[in-house]
Amino acid sequence: MTEKILVTGGTGTLGRHVVDRLAAAGHPARVLSRTREPYLGDLRTGAGLGPALDGVRTIIHLASDPRDAATDVEGTRRLIAAAPEGAHLVHISIVGVDRHPYSYYRTKFEVERLVENSGLPYTILRTTQFHDLVLFMMAASARSPIMPVPAGTAFQPVDADEVAERLVGLALDAPAGRVPDMGGPQVLGAAELARAYLRATGRNRLILPLPLPGRAFAAFRRGVHLAPGHADGRKTFAEFLAETEGRTGYGARAVSR
Repeated sequence: MTEKILVTGGTGTLGRHVVDRLAAAGHPARVLSRTREPYLGDLRTGAGLGPALDGVRTIIHLASDPRDAATDVEGTRRLIAAAPEGAHLVHISIVGVDRHPYSYYRTKFEVERLVENSGLPYTILRTTQFHDLVLFMMAASARSPIMPVPAGTAFQPVDADEVAERLVGLALDAPAGRVPDMGGPQVLGAAELARAYLRATGRNRLILPLPLPGRAFAAFRRGVHLAPGHADGRKTFAEFLAETEGRTGYGARAVSR
């Protein structure tokens, strides 16, 4: 079957699930990678984009790097410039990026605007944070006997595979513009998430809520990043932890969301 779908960021936390679900649906995808054949390419420089995009009708744009805004902004510009005319551009974003001062979220919002103004038919899905990111945060906080968590802050973690399921459905459908947000099934305080992590790992830590300064943490306390009206996810954080135990080790993977 001819591959007519290109996935950027196809080896990441979300991308692996998207590629697997596309294959299971009978739509094998090309994966743009800086290191893996056959579609070697680099959004930061534009190298390899021409061959990777040749004949593609749908682009699922997942590549992102919170440490380097150029990967997101300049990389998206290059992707749009090289995209075939009329290709459906599907982009993953984050809930609240239009109202949040956190620098990475501002970058994601800039990318959204590039997609909207690209002239390409597009679909944008915003989601809350992945279970994987919350796990990484909890594992990092639990390294010492006192486990600090941001006071007054809650999260609504969602399962990356469930997001992939939604994205694949959107990619195989007609362009829909900005679609409704997607959040996890529960909004849980940071201390609640820490307790769930400690129960799952059998650790004993003193949880210490800390009031953190700055505009970004103030926005997190306001819940700008939450979507309680779109609690579409099914798998809870506790269920995710139970599945993760013994598979790769808790907190083994760093993720960008």
